[in-house]
Amino acid sequence: MKLSKGHHLAYCTNVHRGNNWAETFYSLQTDVMKVRNALCPDDPYAIGLRLGAGAARELSQPGELRKFKQWLKEQNSYVFTINGFPFGNFHGQRVKEEVYRPDWADPRRLEYTKSLFLILAEILPEGTAGSVSTLPASFKEFYPKGNLPELVYDHLIACAETIDQLSEEKGLDLHLGLEPEPLGWFETIPETTQFFEHLFKRATDQEMVRRRIGVNYDCCHLAIEYEDAKEGLDTLRQQGIRLSKLHLSSALRAQPTPENLQTLKNYVEVVYLHQVITAREGRVLERIKDLDLALAPAEQKEGKADEWRVHFHVPLHASPGHGLEDTREHVLNTMDWLKENPSACHHLEMETYTWEVLPEELRTEEVADQVIREYQWTLAALKERGLGR
Repeated sequence: MKLSKGHHLAYCTNVHRGNNWAETFYSLQTDVMKVRNALCPDDPYAIGLRLGAGAARELSQPGELRKFKQWLKEQNSYVFTINGFPFGNFHGQRVKEEVYRPDWADPRRLEYTKSLFLILAEILPEGTAGSVSTLPASFKEFYPKGNLPELVYDHLIACAETIDQLSEEKGLDLHLGLEPEPLGWFETIPETTQFFEHLFKRATDQEMVRRRIGVNYDCCHLAIEYEDAKEGLDTLRQQGIRLSKLHLSSALRAQPTPENLQTLKNYVEVVYLHQVITAREGRVLERIKDLDLALAPAEQKEGKADEWRVHFHVPLHASPGHGLEDTREHVLNTMDWLKENPSACHHLEMETYTWEVLPEELRTEEVADQVIREYQWTLAALKERGLGR
């Protein structure tokens, strides 16, 4: 939905199963429209679309794309952003670190991302900017010697050139947002600015790359890194890095007491990667690849850290409880910053994709009902800051 200051707010449809276009379209017709009818039945409704590579190929067929455009028109709905982070299946099977494959060293990632922009350029409403989000280049574990292939930068610059050409041809403002994530190739704001500095230096047309490639700032991810929202967002602006999209999302947070560590075992699951960052007095001590690995030696580490933050997206509208907390404060601080800098970013998206793997007691309602509650919480928080509908 479009907000009063020109921002667009949606929730990412990666919360629903969508491993091909038929499955994706079914979720749009059912769950997404249920949410829309509850919250925004009369005004144009914004959709944050998730398309894997297979679904993108299927939707790219002229007939399918025409039918989808017609459906959007009939439903008074529009797509302004696409999640292009997961290349393949994202539900119902092991994803973990495979979500980073293929990375930006692989030409398949480039071609997939270009295909998303081609789709977006065809379905965007006139006068609306369009964004695609993607991974932070790669995963640190893939290059243990610390040398990222230069081909990553070449592919990103080639993607920027395609985005720029498409923008000029269609009269659009299209942009790609790279998403810092724990243990991704860049995960903190300093690592992000360092990556972009190298990217810009390699570009023949730096200003074009700055226009077309920026950051998808995920509040969950940066909160896990113990980043200060205002400082981090100010730094990105000062460095001339475009803020492509804001992901309004919250992470697990807990004091590592024996009781809380026992409760955290309920969040160990086989589908997604749940990176853990431990800290003492706000200073990062350790980064651990997954929650089960963090819990295994917890007895030996007890007393060193006074807090754990876990990459497990939890609902915005409700704390996990049972001794566990969340990082909603980072989301609110991000909104505070946006209030002071309303033109810095116009794309807002809620992204709690972990619904299927939450502990059972947190899944007491249907996913669409949970999304409605997240919308209500988010809209109320934005309204308090003069950023509502």
